[in-house]
Amino acid sequence: MRILIANDDGYLAPGLAALVRACEGLGTVEVIAPEQNASATSNSLTLHRPLSVYTASNGYRYVNGTPSDCVHLALTGLLDYKPDLVLSGINNGANMGDDTLYSGTVAAATEGYLFGVPSIAFSQVEKGWGHLDAATAVMRTLIQDVVAGGLDRAFLLSVNIPNRADAASLPRRITRLGRRHASEATIQQRSPRGDMIYWIGPAGAEREAGEGTDFHATANGAVSVTPLQVDLTEHATLGHWRQQLQTDGRP
Repeated sequence: MRILIANDDGYLAPGLAALVRACEGLGTVEVIAPEQNASATSNSLTLHRPLSVYTASNGYRYVNGTPSDCVHLALTGLLDYKPDLVLSGINNGANMGDDTLYSGTVAAATEGYLFGVPSIAFSQVEKGWGHLDAATAVMRTLIQDVVAGGLDRAFLLSVNIPNRADAASLPRRITRLGRRHASEATIQQRSPRGDMIYWIGPAGAEREAGEGTDFHATANGAVSVTPLQVDLTEHATLGHWRQQLQTDGRP
């Protein structure tokens, strides 16, 4: 098996090394990750400047771009083969609910999915890399179980693992995305030169976190596994909008 690994915390992140360890003995592993932390870059690609690819002393390759850049470059030129599996993470913090739209970790996996490769994004629920060895064991077991089920079709999974020493013994729950309240207010400050500067405020609190959601699963001591899709069409309202706005082209 040939595995491509990326992340959004950068090629020096402890979580990336943990995911590589989780894959030891499962096949050939290629790491192509961002040079710098690229959290919350979503699915952005770098189109207005060239990208450079470097090789670190440990053999990882790193790109001066986004997580999506890393996987896109890998699948369109850097690799002379199509990997069997794309893995991303493990992220320093949760990617649940609305977070998935902003997440660079999920975006790297999504890029693999868009190219028809089975893909998994891994995140730890809390920041700080606590109990990373336990998360590594969770990732390895889950990867093995996924591979055992077959890699004959593309899929996209987002996995959130509680930062617990007993994470490897926690149950898994197949979940849907929860929802957050709107983000908190922007933080305004004066720079040392007197200019007004702005920081994006913290993410909103959990709004929809009931049973069946990723928020509920991790809060109740389970590993959350959420199948994702890229189709953003609101199918339930297609009929409404056809009735209100669709025309036959005649004046």
